[in-house]
Amino acid sequence: MKFVFISFLFSLSFLAHSQTVTIGKQVWMSMNLDLSVFRNGDSIPQAKTDVEWEKSFENKQPAWCYYGGDAANGKKYGKLYNWYAVNDPRGLAPVGYHVPTDAEWTILTDYLGDGAGKKMKSASGWKDNENGTNESGFSALPGGLRKSTGTFQGIRNFGYWWSSTEHDKDFASIHYVYSVDGVYSNIEMKTRGISVRCIKD
Repeated sequence: MKFVFISFLFSLSFLAHSQTVTIGKQVWMSMNLDLSVFRNGDSIPQAKTDVEWEKSFENKQPAWCYYGGDAANGKKYGKLYNWYAVNDPRGLAPVGYHVPTDAEWTILTDYLGDGAGKKMKSASGWKDNENGTNESGFSALPGGLRKSTGTFQGIRNFGYWWSSTEHDKDFASIHYVYSVDGVYSNIEMKTRGISVRCIKD
Protein backbone atom coordinates (compact mmCIF):
# COMPACT_ATOMS: atom_id res chain seq x y z
CA MET A 1 0.00 0.00 0.00
CA LYS A 2 2.85 2.38 0.84
CA PHE A 3 4.44 1.74 -2.56
CA VAL A 4 1.15 2.52 -4.30
CA PHE A 5 0.84 5.76 -2.37
CA ILE A 6 4.40 6.83 -3.23
CA SER A 7 3.77 5.96 -6.89
CA PHE A 8 0.65 8.11 -6.80
CA LEU A 9 2.69 11.04 -5.48
CA PHE A 10 5.21 10.59 -8.27
CA SER A 11 2.34 10.62 -10.76
CA LEU A 12 1.10 13.92 -9.37
CA SER A 13 4.60 15.34 -9.54
CA PHE A 14 5.04 14.23 -13.14
CA LEU A 15 1.70 15.76 -14.09
CA ALA A 16 2.75 19.08 -12.59
CA HIS A 17 6.15 18.96 -14.27
CA SER A 18 4.61 18.29 -17.70
CA GLN A 19 2.57 21.54 -17.62
CA THR A 20 5.16 24.28 -17.69
CA VAL A 21 5.97 27.45 -19.61
CA THR A 22 9.34 29.09 -20.19
CA ILE A 23 9.29 32.86 -19.74
CA GLY A 24 12.69 34.44 -20.28
CA LYS A 25 15.15 32.26 -18.38
CA GLN A 26 12.54 31.02 -15.89
CA VAL A 27 10.40 27.89 -16.10
CA TRP A 28 7.01 28.26 -14.41
CA MET A 29 4.17 25.85 -13.90
CA SER A 30 1.33 26.95 -16.17
CA MET A 31 -1.38 26.29 -13.58
CA ASN A 32 -1.91 26.93 -9.88
CA LEU A 33 -0.84 24.30 -7.38
CA ASP A 34 -3.50 21.72 -6.56
CA LEU A 35 -1.76 19.30 -4.21
CA SER A 36 -2.97 18.15 -0.80
CA VAL A 37 0.31 16.55 0.32
CA PHE A 38 3.77 17.84 1.07
CA ARG A 39 6.79 16.65 -0.88
CA ASN A 40 7.47 13.93 1.69
CA GLY A 41 3.92 12.53 1.39
CA ASP A 42 2.50 14.02 4.60
CA SER A 43 -1.05 15.30 4.22
CA ILE A 44 -1.80 19.03 4.31
CA PRO A 45 -4.96 19.52 6.42
CA GLN A 46 -8.02 20.78 4.58
CA ALA A 47 -9.94 23.54 6.36
CA LYS A 48 -13.57 23.02 5.36
CA THR A 49 -15.18 25.37 7.86
CA ASP A 50 -14.47 28.89 9.11
CA VAL A 51 -13.65 27.43 12.52
CA GLU A 52 -11.09 25.02 11.03
CA TRP A 53 -9.56 27.85 9.01
CA GLU A 54 -9.25 30.11 12.06
CA LYS A 55 -7.81 27.27 14.13
CA SER A 56 -5.10 26.65 11.52
CA PHE A 57 -3.63 30.12 11.92
CA GLU A 58 -4.20 30.31 15.66
CA ASN A 59 -1.94 27.26 15.87
CA LYS A 60 0.28 28.46 12.97
CA GLN A 61 -0.35 25.21 11.13
CA PRO A 62 -0.53 24.61 7.37
CA ALA A 63 -3.94 24.40 5.72
CA TRP A 64 -5.60 24.51 2.32
CA CYS A 65 -9.14 25.00 1.08
CA TYR A 66 -11.25 25.35 -2.05
CA TYR A 67 -12.64 28.79 -2.81
CA GLY A 68 -16.13 28.82 -1.30
CA GLY A 69 -15.62 25.23 -0.19
CA ASP A 70 -16.46 24.14 -3.75
CA ALA A 71 -14.25 21.44 -5.27
CA ALA A 72 -15.25 22.63 -8.75
CA ASN A 73 -13.32 25.84 -8.04
CA GLY A 74 -10.32 23.71 -7.14
CA LYS A 75 -10.35 22.04 -10.54
CA LYS A 76 -10.29 25.42 -12.25
CA TYR A 77 -8.23 27.62 -9.94
CA GLY A 78 -6.26 25.19 -7.79
CA LYS A 79 -6.23 25.22 -4.00
CA LEU A 80 -5.82 28.19 -1.66
CA TYR A 81 -3.06 27.78 0.95
CA ASN A 82 -2.12 29.68 4.06
CA TRP A 83 1.51 30.81 4.33
CA TYR A 84 2.26 28.18 6.94
CA ALA A 85 1.81 25.61 4.18
CA VAL A 86 4.00 27.66 1.84
CA ASN A 87 6.77 27.89 4.43
CA ASP A 88 6.57 24.36 5.81
CA PRO A 89 9.99 22.61 5.80
CA ARG A 90 8.43 19.46 4.31
CA GLY A 91 8.13 21.34 1.01
CA LEU A 92 4.89 22.43 -0.62
CA ALA A 93 6.23 22.39 -4.18
CA PRO A 94 6.90 19.12 -6.03
CA VAL A 95 10.48 17.87 -6.39
CA GLY A 96 12.47 20.12 -8.72
CA TYR A 97 10.27 23.17 -8.05
CA HIS A 98 9.81 25.76 -5.33
CA VAL A 99 7.50 28.61 -4.34
CA PRO A 100 9.06 31.70 -5.97
CA THR A 101 10.68 34.44 -3.95
CA ASP A 102 9.57 38.04 -4.26
CA ALA A 103 12.71 38.66 -6.34
CA GLU A 104 11.81 35.86 -8.77
CA TRP A 105 8.37 37.37 -9.27
CA THR A 106 10.04 40.68 -10.04
CA ILE A 107 12.30 39.05 -12.62
CA LEU A 108 9.18 37.70 -14.34
CA THR A 109 7.31 41.00 -14.41
CA ASP A 110 10.38 42.98 -15.46
CA TYR A 111 10.94 40.58 -18.34
CA LEU A 112 7.33 40.97 -19.54
CA GLY A 113 7.54 44.76 -19.23
CA ASP A 114 4.63 47.12 -19.89
CA GLY A 115 1.26 45.42 -19.71
CA ALA A 116 2.71 42.39 -17.91
CA GLY A 117 -0.63 41.64 -16.27
CA LYS A 118 -2.46 41.49 -19.57
CA LYS A 119 0.25 39.23 -21.00
CA MET A 120 -0.11 36.92 -17.99
CA LYS A 121 -3.91 36.80 -17.73
CA SER A 122 -5.82 34.00 -19.42
CA ALA A 123 -7.80 34.85 -22.54
CA SER A 124 -11.08 33.96 -20.80
CA GLY A 125 -12.58 33.64 -17.32
CA TRP A 126 -12.16 37.21 -16.10
CA LYS A 127 -15.15 39.30 -15.09
CA ASP A 128 -16.50 42.15 -17.24
CA ASN A 129 -14.37 41.15 -20.22
CA GLU A 130 -11.12 41.97 -18.40
CA ASN A 131 -9.43 39.02 -20.06
CA GLY A 132 -5.79 39.09 -21.08
CA THR A 133 -3.90 37.95 -24.14
CA ASN A 134 -1.95 35.21 -22.31
CA GLU A 135 0.95 36.14 -24.56
CA SER A 136 3.33 34.84 -21.90
CA GLY A 137 1.63 31.46 -21.52
CA PHE A 138 1.36 32.01 -17.75
CA SER A 139 -2.44 31.50 -17.92
CA ALA A 140 -3.27 33.57 -14.84
CA LEU A 141 -6.79 32.97 -13.56
CA PRO A 142 -8.74 35.08 -11.03
CA GLY A 143 -8.95 32.57 -8.17
CA GLY A 144 -9.59 35.09 -5.38
CA LEU A 145 -8.56 34.54 -1.76
CA ARG A 146 -9.78 33.52 1.67
CA LYS A 147 -9.65 36.02 4.52
CA SER A 148 -8.49 35.23 8.03
CA THR A 149 -12.12 35.15 9.18
CA GLY A 150 -12.89 32.42 6.64
CA THR A 151 -14.82 34.55 4.16
CA PHE A 152 -13.92 34.51 0.47
CA GLN A 153 -13.50 37.38 -1.98
CA GLY A 154 -12.21 38.29 -5.42
CA ILE A 155 -13.00 35.28 -7.60
CA ARG A 156 -13.19 36.25 -11.30
CA ASN A 157 -11.74 39.67 -10.38
CA PHE A 158 -8.34 39.06 -8.77
CA GLY A 159 -5.54 36.53 -9.10
CA TYR A 160 -3.24 36.39 -6.05
CA TRP A 161 -0.08 34.32 -5.55
CA TRP A 162 2.14 33.81 -2.55
CA SER A 163 5.87 34.35 -2.63
CA SER A 164 8.16 32.54 -0.21
CA THR A 165 9.48 35.89 1.04
CA GLU A 166 8.57 36.71 4.61
CA HIS A 167 7.96 40.35 5.51
CA ASP A 168 7.69 39.92 9.28
CA LYS A 169 6.17 37.52 11.80
CA ASP A 170 2.62 38.21 10.56
CA PHE A 171 2.96 39.14 6.87
CA ALA A 172 4.51 37.75 3.68
CA SER A 173 4.89 39.08 0.15
CA ILE A 174 2.35 38.39 -2.60
CA HIS A 175 1.89 39.38 -6.25
CA TYR A 176 -1.47 39.90 -7.93
CA VAL A 177 -3.27 40.94 -11.12
CA TYR A 178 -6.75 42.35 -11.57
CA SER A 179 -8.74 44.56 -13.93
CA VAL A 180 -5.80 46.65 -15.14
CA ASP A 181 -2.77 45.53 -17.11
CA GLY A 182 -0.06 45.64 -14.46
CA VAL A 183 1.23 43.15 -11.92
CA TYR A 184 1.35 44.39 -8.34
CA SER A 185 3.14 43.40 -5.18
CA ASN A 186 1.91 43.73 -1.62
CA ILE A 187 2.09 42.05 1.73
CA GLU A 188 -0.71 39.92 3.14
CA MET A 189 -1.37 38.29 6.46
CA LYS A 190 0.04 34.77 6.60
CA THR A 191 -3.39 33.60 7.75
CA ARG A 192 -5.01 34.27 4.35
CA GLY A 193 -5.69 31.60 1.75
CA ILE A 194 -3.94 32.44 -1.52
CA SER A 195 -2.99 30.57 -4.69
CA VAL A 196 0.50 29.18 -5.30
CA ARG A 197 2.35 29.06 -8.60
CA CYS A 198 5.65 27.16 -8.58
CA ILE A 199 8.88 27.83 -10.45
CA LYS A 200 11.60 25.37 -11.47
CA ASP A 201 14.71 25.15 -9.28
